[in-house]
Amino acid sequence: MTNTAHKPDPESVKRYLLSLQDRICEAMEKEDPKLSLREDSWKRTEGGGGRSRVLTGAIIEKGGVNFSDVWGNKLPPSATANRPELIGCEYRAMGVSLVIHPLNPFIPTTHANVRFFFAEKEGAEPIWWFGGGFDLTPYYGFEEDGTHWHQTAKKACDPFGPDRYAAYKQWCDDYFVLSHRNEQRGIGGLFFDDLSEENFDYSFRLMKSVGDHFLPAYLPIVQRRKQELWTDEQREFQLYRRGRYVEFNLLWDRGTKFGIQTGGRTESILMSLPPLARWEYDWKPTIGTREEELYTKYLQPRDWLGVSKSE
Repeated sequence: MTNTAHKPDPESVKRYLLSLQDRICEAMEKEDPKLSLREDSWKRTEGGGGRSRVLTGAIIEKGGVNFSDVWGNKLPPSATANRPELIGCEYRAMGVSLVIHPLNPFIPTTHANVRFFFAEKEGAEPIWWFGGGFDLTPYYGFEEDGTHWHQTAKKACDPFGPDRYAAYKQWCDDYFVLSHRNEQRGIGGLFFDDLSEENFDYSFRLMKSVGDHFLPAYLPIVQRRKQELWTDEQREFQLYRRGRYVEFNLLWDRGTKFGIQTGGRTESILMSLPPLARWEYDWKPTIGTREEELYTKYLQPRDWLGVSKSE
């Protein structure tokens, strides 16, 4: 007899994702009393649609919290290059993706997403997996913030095995790299993909744990740093570093490529970009400054919690 409790259930994933989007937006509204939220519901010609929310306020200069649920019968090359069994499948891809760009340079930018992919072909078993994670991109580093961020990431993973955090932390460090500059995007966090371990219920619980730990990871950092005073020079450095964020998203991010190649809504896909950024030719930080410290101390893969993948 088939155990229906472990069959892939896209509708239950959709309900969770919509609830997660609501919870994150409500928390951000409480944190930033001047926050305004613009919501766009959209439909995709090929199938599906989404709910995009753009946030602007006194603390959040620009944020986006997107939900999408799209389907079709022709996957782009970015999806089938390493998975030829997906060619000719009908597919459904859904997720929540967010980016928060604060105004204050002492509050880090953050990104998170959780997603589910489901494909099927007549006469074959369905193909499905989960992915996601969250990562932090500070402009000025604080040890307690980085430690808290990674402690919370570890808590999200601990119920699923002692090696889970270290593996996903390493995956995050390896993924969020600007290869053309040989530079980390930030201080990492968690990243995972192609998760279909044990059964659907188990993998779904793991994805939900990551999604549910985002707010406990990020909000305490916002609350600690939002009263920090900053200078015009620090703001200029923040805008310069935001340029790196733009470079990664446009050159390397797989989600951006998948969205564009599947005919996704461009406004929603590029909502992750900051409202302002700057580039300066061959700029170098002054030795001994906090700007140099970001490069030498924080934009380096670190074992924040004394946990290594080999343990």
